[in-house]
Amino acid sequence: MRIRPLVLLLAAGCAHIAPPPGGPEDKGPPMLLATHPDSFAAYPGWNEDVEFRFDEVVSEGGSPNIGLGTGDLEKLVVLSPGEEVPVVRWRRNRITVRPREGWRPNTVYRIELLPGVRDLRNNISRGSAVVTFTTGGPLPTDTLRGRVVDWSTARPAPGATVLAVLLPDSLAYRTVTDSTGRFTLGPLPGGEYLVYGVLDANRNGRLDPREHFDTARAVPARRDVGELWAFRHDSTRLRAQAATADDSVTVAVTFSAQLDPYQRLPADSARLLALPDSTPLPVLAVLPRTAYDSVYRARRDTTRTDTTRADTVATRRPAPPGARRDTVDTGPLTTRPALFDRLLLRLGQPVTPGGRYLVQVHGVRSVSGIASDVQIPLVLPAAPAAPAPGDTAAAPPDTGAVRPDTASTRPDTAAVRLLRSDPARRR
Repeated sequence: MRIRPLVLLLAAGCAHIAPPPGGPEDKGPPMLLATHPDSFAAYPGWNEDVEFRFDEVVSEGGSPNIGLGTGDLEKLVVLSPGEEVPVVRWRRNRITVRPREGWRPNTVYRIELLPGVRDLRNNISRGSAVVTFTTGGPLPTDTLRGRVVDWSTARPAPGATVLAVLLPDSLAYRTVTDSTGRFTLGPLPGGEYLVYGVLDANRNGRLDPREHFDTARAVPARRDVGELWAFRHDSTRLRAQAATADDSVTVAVTFSAQLDPYQRLPADSARLLALPDSTPLPVLAVLPRTAYDSVYRARRDTTRTDTTRADTVATRRPAPPGARRDTVDTGPLTTRPALFDRLLLRLGQPVTPGGRYLVQVHGVRSVSGIASDVQIPLVLPAAPAAPAPGDTAAAPPDTGAVRPDTASTRPDTAAVRLLRSDPARRR
């Protein structure tokens, strides 16, 4: 009986669920309130941290700052100029930044906080912020603009690193491209810049060996850098990796690196020698796939009639009035030719199944401009053996013969009926 009041009290307490403490759930990202110091000002002798202040406590993330650039906050801060990873610290509702090597006098600094700051409820900020100031000297005024393109795919490169190296001081200013591969870097000190567009595979904000990049010069009279087509720069000579026969008059050679898309080799730059006596076969053309198809495949298909195009056009319905049209070009860019690593040799006579050949290509250039002479053997499979003809003189089976089972086991039904009707015969 003493338990009943306690049970009723607990039931009454569970009947009304109170809202979580602190009011409704916060679904908004952290908002930047202020930065310290103010941008576009001179602070001679500056020796403090740069701060980004938010309206709430932000997440520290994983991998705290140890100078490797792998911490969650380190990845969001781009400080330039500077060769080392900056010191980035979490201060509850503030993020502080300073160069690991210390502030340099008479230098323009640019500190960019990229999108991606999280609060404790995992809401993510989508905006960026930049603090630009000088520790002495004139204020910066120049701004560089451009776009980074991955040449291997001919598509814009989002998240690429942009390095603008001030000449002759070699001070490198950095930023990151947006989702369309475009960048705006400034304000910067006046002067001439060597601009790098880097496909930053490890996201460390640097140009490392074997990373794809492209460069352009930006002079004071020209601040629009244009398109930077990043590709792998390789000083080694080309090698032939494979040789195959696409058909009886086409041999394909695959190289160890992508080739110069502006180079067009003459026909006499390639040789096909039949082994073992090295008899040359005539080579009519040496072309990349796209050029080869437009010259030789198109000739073969000119007699074909497209019977589906007219029906497709006839059944296409016009867009309703006021309908929105998608004008965003999602395909590859065409301001430069596409890269390739294969060449096709058009032959003047067919190769022989089971034959052995030697393919030689002279003066072929890589996209890095390195010219090479290559050769590789080509071994063709033998033609399949023809099936042996059947013995047409053998006599066909006698389909009219009585099958053994029906001749030996089937009873004489007429004799059985006679025995049943005449008892004398049964005796």
